[in-house]
Amino acid sequence: MTKLLLLEICVETLATAQAAERGGADRIELCENLAVGGVTASIDLLRAVRGAARIPIFAMIRPRGGDFVYSEEEFAQMAGDLACAKACGVDGLVFGLLHAERRVNVEQTKRLVELASPLPVTFHRAFDEVADPLAAMEDVVASGCARILTSGGKPSAEEGSPAISDLVKQAGDRIGILPGGGINAENIERVARRTSAREFHTGLSSTLPYPQTNAAAFEAEVRKLAEALREYRMDRAEIGSTP
Repeated sequence: MTKLLLLEICVETLATAQAAERGGADRIELCENLAVGGVTASIDLLRAVRGAARIPIFAMIRPRGGDFVYSEEEFAQMAGDLACAKACGVDGLVFGLLHAERRVNVEQTKRLVELASPLPVTFHRAFDEVADPLAAMEDVVASGCARILTSGGKPSAEEGSPAISDLVKQAGDRIGILPGGGINAENIERVARRTSAREFHTGLSSTLPYPQTNAAAFEAEVRKLAEALREYRMDRAEIGSTP
């Protein structure tokens, strides 16, 4: 029997969150201002999406755009935003913290993971800026995160598939590896096959124009992604293999 393949959709509005759920998304990553890669969503948006969505919601905790090296003041803001997101009933948190020399900031990450407990944490694509991905993965494991979102250090997950595959192999069952970046209905099967990952992330930025104001088009693209994963899972089941 094949293991479940999970589709996470990144959204920044209530309308796209609802469209993602209708289209077959298994989980939502919620943020605002995707034009800068996403920042922490407002309390009003968190509450609205939590009230409307039945699928799990992972909330991004990021105080600003730009790099992922944070001052103590910014770290304190992240801790406060994390507490607010937990109070809104989210199912997981998403953040990433680095040192200036492109290493994972294990101390700060671990402190936020402890504040997030018992909710799982995704270390986001700050990971793609590290100098040594395999060593950085061990740092993320040590910090207590549940998964890493990565494009394999490339502009897209398809281009970074070889590096993602290496991470999946080294990770084993210790931490999940979540490919993201440029994933769409056309290439998700190739990314799945080449990486052996079990979860996949996309905001559809490579498919739909930004900002995404057409909820019907967004829903249709999510449905295509969900169907592509379903067909891939069925194909793997027929040949008696696992992804």
